[in-house]
Formats: sequence, C-alpha cells, structure tokens
Amino acid sequence: MKTILITGTNRGIGMETALAFGRAGHKVFAAMRNLEKASDLKQLIKHESLAITMYQMDVDSDESVAQCIDAIMNEHGHIDVLVNNAGIERHGSIEEMPMADIKAVMETNYFGAVRCIKAVLTKMRQEKNGCIINISSISGKIACTPLSAYSASKFALESITESLAQEVKPYNIRVSLVEPGIINTEMAVAITEKNNSLYPQVRRFGSLFAESLKTPTPAAMVSDKILEIVESETWQLKHPVGPTAEPFLGWRASMTDEQWVDWNAQTDEEWYDAVESTFGMNCREEKLEKEK
Repeated sequence: MKTILITGTNRGIGMETALAFGRAGHKVFAAMRNLEKASDLKQLIKHESLAITMYQMDVDSDESVAQCIDAIMNEHGHIDVLVNNAGIERHGSIEEMPMADIKAVMETNYFGAVRCIKAVLTKMRQEKNGCIINISSISGKIACTPLSAYSASKFALESITESLAQEVKPYNIRVSLVEPGIINTEMAVAITEKNNSLYPQVRRFGSLFAESLKTPTPAAMVSDKILEIVESETWQLKHPVGPTAEPFLGWRASMTDEQWVDWNAQTDEEWYDAVESTFGMNCREEKLEKEK
C-alpha cells in the first residue's frame, strides 16, 4: 500500500484517479480548492468504504499548499506519490483573451504543480523514495488556437518535468508525464460551446472537439494509466493516453513548423476538407448544427 496525494480531485480525471487508487487498496489524500464541490466523491468514498481522505488545498497559494502538505505529513508521516492533476482551461484567441485569464492558466497548471513538487521533494530525496506524476496533455506538444494559453502552460510543465527527472533519478524518485488526448471532461465540453471569435480557428477547433466527443474517451482511461505507472514502477517518462493521443502527436510530428502554421491558417473550407481527408471526420459547423 502506498500513500498518494492527488490534486484537483473534485471531478474528472482527478476524481477518477482518487477512486482508482482507493479501490486498489492505497491510502489516498484527495486535495481540491473547494470541498463543497466534491459531493459525488464524498458519496462514493462512504458507499465503498474507501481509504480516501479529502483535504482543502489551493495550488495557486504557497501558504495553502504548505499547510495542506504539512498536515498530511504530520498525520501520516510521508507521501509516496504525488499526482499533479489540478488544472484549468481558458480558450480563445490571443488577441481576445484577457491577460488575467492567461496568467491564471499558467499559475494553476504550471506554478501550481511546481509548488506541490517543491513541497514534497525534500522528504522524498531524504528517504530516497518517491514518485511524481504530472498530468500534461498532447497540448503540451501541439500548439494551436484556441488553446494557446493552455498549451503554453503544458509546454512549460513538460519542460520542467524533464529537468526534474534528471535531477532526482539518482535519489530513486520516479517522474512521469501523462499526456491525454481528447478526454470526455467538463474542460473538453467547454471548448465545444459556440464562440463568436473574430478568428475562425477558435470556432473550427470547437467543432473538432464536438465531433471527437461523439465517441467519448472516459476519464477513467487516464486514471487507469496513472495507477499502472505507480504499480508497475516504470521509469518511462512520457505516457500518451487515449485513442486520439498517438495519432495527433504523430500527425504534428510529420509536419515542419512552417507546414503546421500554414495548415492552421487555411480558409474554413480548406481546413474542414483537410480534417476530413486526414482523420475521416466531418466537423463542419453546419453539419453539427443540423445534428443538434
């Protein structure tokens, strides 16, 4: 049995990950900003008698992270595994997105993960034991509108995770990146909502997500992978997850940077034709409107 700290557990991937570890017999510390928004998790913990303890923690706050992790350490002695899952998404064109939103995404998705890493790392290094799993995204390798701010935060997370892995391997601390594709979460659904952006890429990308979510990939697929990483004791750094992850990564890798820019700068008709010929997906807005 391991002790597992997971951030952002009130819903989606975080909640499924807490449940997966609890059901596998591990002791779970489920952290989140607002405990009142975790009624579903509370009910499942009680119904299944799972060893999951909920803690309030805001990863944007140095003080909140320190208080929560100190409390866990004082009560339970140590944390074997940290899963940095807490994240937010704001989408839109760079011109139209408020600066506050861009900063908020970086604060939570990047600096929030770094705060938690620094809070557990000294003890893991001293004990020469530990595992840190950062939840990234294929957006951490593929930059496109309207996920510019989100991608930037995940690119940054990928970079610091690679550096961290180099530093701590001599101390027997395993580090992994989980890179989900399009997963059926509230974040993904939000991208499909109608947007009156001046930039066509924003609308088109929403249509692509809407079409992809017709055959949704559940968040549990990601939690299963996280559990596998911990229990297998693998040293593999990067783990793409979901049916869209590898194809999208391969597709981007097949293009030069200039080709990628040109591909996304096409007219609407050219872009929709290209998506259909490449992925067999007709995600034209007029088609999706008729299907509603």
